[in-house]
Amino acid sequence: MSSSECRPALLEMRGISKTFPGVRALDNVHLTVYPGEVHSLMGENGAGKSTLMKILSGAYQADSGGQILIDGKAEVINGPLAARALGVAVIYQELSLAPNLSVAENIHAGRELRKGGRWGVVDRPGMERACEAVLKRLGAAFKPHTLVGDLSIAERQLVEIARAVHTRARILVMDEPTTPLSSRETDRLFDLIRQLRAEGLAIIYISHRMAEIYELSDRVSVLRDGTYVGTLVREQLSAESLVKMMVGRDISGFYKKQHAPYDPGKVVLSVRNVADTGRVRGCSLDLHAGEVLGIAGLVGAGRTELARLIFGAEPRARGEVSVDGKVLALRTPRDAIDAGLVYLTEDRKGQGLFLDMSVRDNINVAVCNRDARLGVLDLARGASRASDAIAALSIRVPNSKVNAGALSGGNQQKVLLSRLLETKPRVLILDEPTRGVDIGAKSEIYRIINELARTGVGIIVISSELPEIIGVADRVLVMREGEFAGELGGHTGTPIVQETIIALATGSRPALGEAA
Repeated sequence: MSSSECRPALLEMRGISKTFPGVRALDNVHLTVYPGEVHSLMGENGAGKSTLMKILSGAYQADSGGQILIDGKAEVINGPLAARALGVAVIYQELSLAPNLSVAENIHAGRELRKGGRWGVVDRPGMERACEAVLKRLGAAFKPHTLVGDLSIAERQLVEIARAVHTRARILVMDEPTTPLSSRETDRLFDLIRQLRAEGLAIIYISHRMAEIYELSDRVSVLRDGTYVGTLVREQLSAESLVKMMVGRDISGFYKKQHAPYDPGKVVLSVRNVADTGRVRGCSLDLHAGEVLGIAGLVGAGRTELARLIFGAEPRARGEVSVDGKVLALRTPRDAIDAGLVYLTEDRKGQGLFLDMSVRDNINVAVCNRDARLGVLDLARGASRASDAIAALSIRVPNSKVNAGALSGGNQQKVLLSRLLETKPRVLILDEPTRGVDIGAKSEIYRIINELARTGVGIIVISSELPEIIGVADRVLVMREGEFAGELGGHTGTPIVQETIIALATGSRPALGEAA
């Protein structure tokens, strides 16, 4: 907002520093936010964005010497309750709702209405009446008595926003809010953000998605390695300037792969007529050594379901999977790993990493049997393997004994990828490999994909980001309603372009085998 600096700031964070044992997470960081603006906060994973917001929310205490001012008055935020009292609300990526409670009970959590005073019975009907107005204001289709566990992810996010509005929050922090949402749900969220901005809320928006930053931001502040780099107003925003501020170097065209003439090696993975009893209706594909095969499609097209069927994580209704010409009898994912087929899940926290285990143990967990001698693990060998993996993938971590849950999203993804690479795979399936990671980490992951392909590994990349699919893939298969609707690139003669992918994914262009 170009004129926002003419008005008093709602929030000022001055000279904020934060030191953890052995790590300087923030160093003299500044942030100024005005009422009625969307102020985006950007930076690589590990740049300090989450730490800064946790200080604002009272989850962390800053080092001495800094100041937080709200409406020009210095405040001490010594806990989440103090932050809430000052009008600060944070909506994290992992929503903090109780699924077994109603919408109204979640909105009033910690502030329950009671009959007969402080120790009286909880007044559920009263709470439902009290939150009807805010739900209506936000355009919610569900009712106050609805169980949160019965809501979609987008609806649960709306409950979080309703809770913030109901507490009369003036500063709303949103951390990667669109990660689990479809495009339609994202559009609805953006409309709601604009509505809240118009009502005078200050919204601090954290995202790695450039398109969102351009669409929503009035101003953007950038952190790098725990320091404040600068702030750009809307008129100054460009991919080049933001990327250079975030990573300290130019990564122009980091999506773009240096494509050699298409000359695939032998078939390393063959999938024939694979289906389940639900979404996947019968899919066949061949993946060649040294090839990067993209699988594109809309949310719900069946991409992840197909990957899990190939990997043996879900039972197949029919079809067969072969690696290097050998048909696999996949009873468990372990059978696939032993055959040289590995899968990087889209849900690294829920299904991939052991967050309460060390980076070293996460990297070694799939191959620790190699280190056993007479029933005793050779710990030094595992430590050496982990150190080599950390160096090879440039994982930012003080040491390999740090818990994986303490790392940034990009570094967590690289730890999970390291674990898979230690199995020496012939086929690597990557499901949303850069979801929730910053531009610098994306660049590193693309480099790893290219290097693996050059060594002859066959790679499947599933991604919802079309520039990513177009940039990394030699060939693209487009899914629609559980089937492959078309093939681009390779020997097809059809260029891999966004318009054609969307046309095939939406059905506006006939699928293979359909009449035009």
